[in-house]
Amino acid sequence: MKSFSIRRGILLIAMVSSLFFTWGCRQSTTQEGTAAASPRPYNIIWDSPSENAFGSMPLGNGDIALNVWVEQNGDLCFYIGKTDSWGDNGRLLKVGKVRVECDPPLIFPGAAFSQELDLQTGSVIISSRGEYNGKKTDLQLRVVADANNPAVYVVSEGGTPLKLTARIERWRTAPYRLPELNVSDLLEDRRHPGNMHAPVVVEPDEFVKNGQNLIGWYHFNRKSVGFDLTNRLQGLSEYFTEDPILHRIFGAVITGDEADVTNDSTMQVADKLSVYVLTEHPSSPENWQKSIAQVMQATEQTPMEKRLISHKQWWEDFWNRSWLHADSDTDSGAFIVSRAYALQRFIDACAGRGRYPIKFNGSLFTVDYPDKPGGADYRRWGPGYWWQNTRLPYLSMVASGDFDLLQPFFKMYADDIFELSKYRTKKYFGFDGVYFPECMYFWGSVFTETYGWTPYEEREDPLQVLGYHKWEWVSGPELAFMMFDYFDYTQDTAFLKEKIIPLAGQVIRFFDNYYKTGEDGKLIMHPSQAAETWWECTNPMTEVSGLIAITKRLLALPPSIVSESDRAYWQAFQQKIPPIPLRETPDGPALAPAEKFADKRNVENPELYAVFPFRLFSFDNPNPQWAVNALNHRWDKGHFGWRQDDIFMTYLGLTDQAREYLVARASEHDNNMRFPAFWGPNYDWTPDQDHGGILMRAFQTMVLQPDPYSEKLYLLPAWPEDWNGEFRLHAPYNTIIEGTIKNGAIDRLKVTPESRRADIIIKSKSTGNAK
Repeated sequence: MKSFSIRRGILLIAMVSSLFFTWGCRQSTTQEGTAAASPRPYNIIWDSPSENAFGSMPLGNGDIALNVWVEQNGDLCFYIGKTDSWGDNGRLLKVGKVRVECDPPLIFPGAAFSQELDLQTGSVIISSRGEYNGKKTDLQLRVVADANNPAVYVVSEGGTPLKLTARIERWRTAPYRLPELNVSDLLEDRRHPGNMHAPVVVEPDEFVKNGQNLIGWYHFNRKSVGFDLTNRLQGLSEYFTEDPILHRIFGAVITGDEADVTNDSTMQVADKLSVYVLTEHPSSPENWQKSIAQVMQATEQTPMEKRLISHKQWWEDFWNRSWLHADSDTDSGAFIVSRAYALQRFIDACAGRGRYPIKFNGSLFTVDYPDKPGGADYRRWGPGYWWQNTRLPYLSMVASGDFDLLQPFFKMYADDIFELSKYRTKKYFGFDGVYFPECMYFWGSVFTETYGWTPYEEREDPLQVLGYHKWEWVSGPELAFMMFDYFDYTQDTAFLKEKIIPLAGQVIRFFDNYYKTGEDGKLIMHPSQAAETWWECTNPMTEVSGLIAITKRLLALPPSIVSESDRAYWQAFQQKIPPIPLRETPDGPALAPAEKFADKRNVENPELYAVFPFRLFSFDNPNPQWAVNALNHRWDKGHFGWRQDDIFMTYLGLTDQAREYLVARASEHDNNMRFPAFWGPNYDWTPDQDHGGILMRAFQTMVLQPDPYSEKLYLLPAWPEDWNGEFRLHAPYNTIIEGTIKNGAIDRLKVTPESRRADIIIKSKSTGNAK
């Protein structure tokens, strides 16, 4: 993970009026769960317009996301982001921005204005009522990102008809030379001014010309800057058969019934406005325009009303998957945490079902910062993926039952990059196995500056030059561990056989081949490091606990799943894993960052990875005091960004401390932003998805902690006594646990299947003694 103090598809938008569609309260077939499932208590409602995009609300369908706001002049504005809109410099760009002027205007003297994020229906509702030009005026627009189709709609629901003028607002209007490069940019080179190996130019968007009743724009990558270069430097060119950047094109067209086109960027329509957005790779402007015409035709084959009904059903099903609410007569923090949890889960759903994983540093909701180059395309730390950061938004998804949101994450790491990693290991070291570098682009190459500018063929050491994560290889064991969690919850045996076992086996084989054993038969894991924090290590806790964990889970698989030869190999390797490292503290033995550790460069707590993510130590496992001592004597503390203290505390049953940290985390968001769940920037950028990901996992584990090494299910291991609550969470073996909590105790409990009730252990409150 990074410390700032150290370094660092398709869319349709349709505006439709006068649809006979009811957006009333959901009718659930599960009567007990109807009220509990509803997220409406956490709706965000504003009674005034915003100055700019800092006052925007998030919306999305998983692949396409919007920042939606109304400006002081009454214009409705939205940025469009997409998970696969990679520009020619390898940066994830916005698709664009649309401004809609309404007549009558949304803002007029004396108007009662409201903008509401309606979580239940996945929409933003904008209303304005009063007397305009001597007439009673009733305006209401509903912005909807269609959950099932590549579509977003704005539906006129008020009693006053609206005339709509749409304008394409480009900021990429001419070739723009970036004044400096960010960490992970393809041509980042810290030897040169502006960290630039060569000038980096952002090319302009282009207007669609001579459209029939439409206006549009697109961004076409006529060049690819850095893809071939970084792969040549790393000796990986021969692996790739296609450049994923070159000839990628993304953009949109705007149309409507009886459209009146004023110029290339402006048009007027009555009641309906549709914006179709498409990404293609590889393609050309000519082919893209043909394809987007087909998208328009295919989308409109289904009546709008049916699409809206299906959209509403998707969000109803989403909120019925799981819920978690807390309230208290004495602690307002219970509501603050519950609202933060619901809003972060909504944000994940808005941006988590596309081609690529959620970007930790802003997701799809970055906006224009006046002092940052590139407008709304800017994000601190750039386009790359750090494993330690990318994983964090996904920590809560198995317990919430959001298995669909995990698929892009597994697709990139366990499919695409896994295959490259096998090739890379064989070429660099001449043996089988897999390691996953901490920092990679979406196709799997290490960041250019991180790897270094000396070509692979000219160096003795094939590994990256940058020391922050040169030997940080915990990503392999942790990816396997997360995949095991997914299997435990879903019982997807095909995923186990085809994905987990091959990947986990290759991860183990890498460590077995890379490190030698000592006289005691144990691996001597040196050189190594403990996360980015301790650079000179032997037997780091991160990798040691990870290898113990995944080997333990592999060996727990039944003989019908694994071969005798694999089991024998894993058993032999298990005997080579070094023991859990310990150190002495004034309070006694404590988990240590490594058997030997020195040269502290960052602010993580790698000694506590044995608690989380690998869950070898907890309140109910042997020697919990070792972990508590490590927590009490940790070098760095905090409840923001990617810091995981809150989760360590819940797994150790330290209720009071967990509550303090979690309430503080839920209360902190970017002060520049109006939306209360746009966290950040913290170590990274706004909205900080790591901050919200930690929050969700910590809140869940206050209520429920499944043991990954048995069938035990611990309820209320860190739940405050003065909090009431309602919950429905998923657990291993296709289990769902639903209940209510009164005064810190279980009041009602429903377990599906009922046979799993026998595995539940209800824990009493433990205040612990963490500092």
